[in-house]
Amino acid sequence: MAAGCTVRTPTLDIGYDAYGEESAFPLVLLHGFPDDAHAWDAVAPSLAAAGYRVLVPYLRGYGPTRFLSATEPRMAQQAAMAQDLREFMDALGLERVGLAGYDWGGRAACITAILAPERVRALVTIGGYNVQNALASPRPASAHEERAHWYQWYFNTERGRVGLEQNRHGVCRLLWEEWSPTWHFDDATYAQTAPSFDNPDFVSLVIHSYRHRHGNAPGDPRFDQVEHYLATRPPITVPTIVLHGADDMVSRPRRSENDMAQFPPGTPRHVIAGAGHFMPREKPQAVVDALLTLIPSTR
Repeated sequence: MAAGCTVRTPTLDIGYDAYGEESAFPLVLLHGFPDDAHAWDAVAPSLAAAGYRVLVPYLRGYGPTRFLSATEPRMAQQAAMAQDLREFMDALGLERVGLAGYDWGGRAACITAILAPERVRALVTIGGYNVQNALASPRPASAHEERAHWYQWYFNTERGRVGLEQNRHGVCRLLWEEWSPTWHFDDATYAQTAPSFDNPDFVSLVIHSYRHRHGNAPGDPRFDQVEHYLATRPPITVPTIVLHGADDMVSRPRRSENDMAQFPPGTPRHVIAGAGHFMPREKPQAVVDALLTLIPSTR
């Protein structure tokens, strides 16, 4: 493993971890909120041992990843996250990759598969069709689902912004506990990732992400056309496996079941018992098996 790697894109210095031989076929693994590249620590070595080059970037606003310009808008709408992924691939000279991701990273992976399918050999999406319609007002959900999204309403208030700034570790750890109730992580596991939330842009980007998706913050005009296209729910056409944690308390399995028409006919969907929202940490072998099914090892 090579930790502490960086690569420069037009917008960011992206920190990433790398595993395996540089000449091997590349797989890019993308973490979500609130997490970082350590989410894949039990996945990436197995994939490298199977003969792949595995690259695990830190998303904008996390860990060592930094904006190049102080004047670049600190926005984290879905189109920007997907653009970061494609620019990461360009900077490393990756013409075609396999992708896996969840939450924010799953959104970037799904959108890249939609916008640049020729560059995505296969996709493992945890949580299903992670693309949002950022142009429409969200419809009310069940009482249980609305309660699970308390953090989104909190972040849409000034109190929530200040609260995240002052108590980011308390908020993030609570979300780990709530979203994956059967995952009994220890203090050391959380402490390994917690410094990523001290990134100087973490709070601004989290607040923008959750306000933009609810129509309470403007998007970057450069992505208007992309956001309008994504609002039409375009299908994903690359070979895909959908994984969903049976105990995911923020994104219930029913959601991915309802979205299977957005994937190629016959796309497998596996609901993984004993896994919540943070599946790469909780059930890493399920992710490894899905990627090896889609892109068989040559070793």
